[in-house]
Amino acid sequence: MSEFVNPELVPKVKFYTGEEVPCIGLGTFGSDRVSAEDVAKAVDGAIRSGYRNIDCAACYGNEDLIGDVLKNLLSENVVKRDELFVMTKVWNDMHREVAKALKKSLSDLKLDYVDMYYIHWPFPNYHAPHCDVDSRNPDSKPFSVDEFCDTYEQIAALQKEGLVRNIGISNLTIPKLEAVLPKLSVKPAACELEIHPCFQQNELMQYLIDHDILPVGYMPLGSPRRPERDIVETDINDMAEPVITEIAKNHGVHPALICLKWAQQRGEMAIPFSIHNYVANLKCVTEDPLSDEEMKAIGTMERNNRLVKGQVFLWPGAESWHDLWDEDGVIVQ
Repeated sequence: MSEFVNPELVPKVKFYTGEEVPCIGLGTFGSDRVSAEDVAKAVDGAIRSGYRNIDCAACYGNEDLIGDVLKNLLSENVVKRDELFVMTKVWNDMHREVAKALKKSLSDLKLDYVDMYYIHWPFPNYHAPHCDVDSRNPDSKPFSVDEFCDTYEQIAALQKEGLVRNIGISNLTIPKLEAVLPKLSVKPAACELEIHPCFQQNELMQYLIDHDILPVGYMPLGSPRRPERDIVETDINDMAEPVITEIAKNHGVHPALICLKWAQQRGEMAIPFSIHNYVANLKCVTEDPLSDEEMKAIGTMERNNRLVKGQVFLWPGAESWHDLWDEDGVIVQ
């Protein structure tokens, strides 16, 4: 059996509700490179090793196998349900049928409720699994405040039924947040966004903190094994940058662990994906923290190095992936 990390030693992050959850979760997106079976095995190993926070999504295509793992672990009393924090997401093609989408995820995950239910992307723009970067759905549309709020309120209704404990949002910009937050009946507990040392999203992260919405960082290592459609020649490999490698050398650890220490110490929940190194990823936040000087050094690495550009979500008439991210401070239509 692999090393066990006492969950009590893992630092917690807190939602505005007062609920505390582990600052490290296991991501389960195999990046079109890892089979559903191998992802499920990683979830099994991770929970047996001390993970209590698992980030899932309907579109990852592995919730049924992860559900088998969860059912077995619960039946074996390896972990209790109330010790787990399980997150999942409604996919873009189900924004009008959220209850149906959640019912499918709950059935697949073999759970009675999920601890967090996110709107995965703020657009109802669907793309097929394993598509390439040039794939487009002719029915794709620009962001709609009314459509987004309707999707969100469907989740809020499911929360009242006890099927969802917390509501999350994902991949929003400040202009979109400014437009929707005043209209929502329940404040979101968390917002998932891409964060890593060369793409720190400091302004957006501070906005979320100021509004008591927990930042949840996906791709915290810079995701060198992300899908081919998300890789371009100008992308930067965060873990190969001299600042990271030098700090890693000084601590005697892999550069990935420096990225995770940095994420934890700046106050976010990080959800790295790994099928081999998940124990080290969890353990690293329980020991040997980065110094103030090291944190400041990593803070200088910001390069606006967005890796998930989202081309497959573009609508007819959109000029480029930059339109998805409202870079001029207004919602692009």
